[in-house]
Amino acid sequence: MKFVKELQRSIEKHSDHNVLCINNVFYTYNDFAVEISKIRAAIVSTVEDEEKLIGLVTNDDLQTYAGILALWLEGKAYVPVNPSTPIERNIQVFESTETKYVLDSSNISIYTDHTVIATKTLVDTKINLEVKDFSGDQLAYILFTSGTTGKPKGVPITFNNVDALVNAIDAEPEFDLVPSDRCLQMFELTFDFSVVTYLFPLLAGACIYTIPKNTIKYFYIFKLIKEQKLTVLTMVPSIINYLRPYFPEINAPDVRYCSFGGGALHSDIAKEWSDCLPNCKIFNYYGPTEFTVYSGFYPYHKETHQKANNGIIAIGVPQKDTLYLVVDDKNQEVPIGVTGELCLAGPQITPGYWKNEERNAISFFNREENGVKVRYYKTGDLCIKDEDGDFLYAGRADFQVKIRGYRVELAEIEFHAKVKSPKKVNMVALDIPNNLGNAELGLAIEGESFDTEEIFNYMRTKMPDYMIPGHTRFVKEFPHSINGKINRKELKTYFDIN
Repeated sequence: MKFVKELQRSIEKHSDHNVLCINNVFYTYNDFAVEISKIRAAIVSTVEDEEKLIGLVTNDDLQTYAGILALWLEGKAYVPVNPSTPIERNIQVFESTETKYVLDSSNISIYTDHTVIATKTLVDTKINLEVKDFSGDQLAYILFTSGTTGKPKGVPITFNNVDALVNAIDAEPEFDLVPSDRCLQMFELTFDFSVVTYLFPLLAGACIYTIPKNTIKYFYIFKLIKEQKLTVLTMVPSIINYLRPYFPEINAPDVRYCSFGGGALHSDIAKEWSDCLPNCKIFNYYGPTEFTVYSGFYPYHKETHQKANNGIIAIGVPQKDTLYLVVDDKNQEVPIGVTGELCLAGPQITPGYWKNEERNAISFFNREENGVKVRYYKTGDLCIKDEDGDFLYAGRADFQVKIRGYRVELAEIEFHAKVKSPKKVNMVALDIPNNLGNAELGLAIEGESFDTEEIFNYMRTKMPDYMIPGHTRFVKEFPHSINGKINRKELKTYFDIN
């Protein structure tokens, strides 16, 4: 919880600096402190002390960000839900966490079965940023990712986990934010990368620039870089694929740092992007939600650090206090140069999936090292450790894919697609590369064609829009591999989306 006290100090110290730019409106750290205090007072007067998991509707406004800080100062966790995601799925999240209270800045809240604190209508109160005394083992947030059974998978993260992340980033001499920085925050607050894009600017007293919900994201980023002269960019690689046609127009000497994560960064486009940012240090970060956002990085440079595997930039080395281990299917370490599954250990590791012992048994294991029991998380990512100690990304070991930076279980899409199918047929969800190099979702259906409207209408009530396949193909008979499994690679050739 050390980082929460650092946040308090930063907000107080930088009261006259801008903290957020939301839809071209600037707010100061003092404005932020006022909103935090109002929401905190409402939490104290409304929520019982033992209630630790509080819902947060993730609107793009000052009150939503202030709500996170208000909860943290009280030693409580936020459980974020996206207002554009089907309400049934969001209710499922709240039921899983037994959340009774919801912070909601919407004009009218749809969470009528919960006690809602309407954060836009609160009365002024005295500024109170004092940190309550609480244990670092308590939860700071729970994020829900795609799950194979049709139910989202909860990943709880503690205050100690976040502290360890802050310590690790602080230990990196190459990365140092300052109060004059102008930082991009392009992520939905239900996505783990959002944590680093609001947390580190706040700790530095810098300004955060968000992306309005109903805009073309990549074009708005282009505009911010050009007009607001952003200095710090944190992005998923797919964004620069969309920006590629504009590269000749982008010359951004103000950008000091550009961090990538949440997907594979390809070496060809990394070099082109680097040419647009003449004074920038580029970092290719790696890390799953289960390990508190970042676990390590590779310092890409178009001339001196270009290490790649199959055209994908290396993910580098683990950061402070983090251990990397590449294992075979028996969880035994493989030799240098051999492909295996990357496993992570260290103080950033989640306590385990929320109320999901079956998944925990699959995803975590203990290993004795130097007489000490070390707990590892199996990432599902295939990697190779090279002779220099760098780690190279080699693909996925399962059927998870990255869509717009979000980790998606293809099995969940297939699960929901089959529920309303008028015919009992094979359905396979696939990630299909488009001509920009980004992945789009396709649904292959075996047999003669039929009307799929009911299937897609149903899926839209169960999953966020980024999980709805944009392409459908009927295939008379699915191709199979020599061992009888559906040949997903060949199935992809039926989709021509360029």
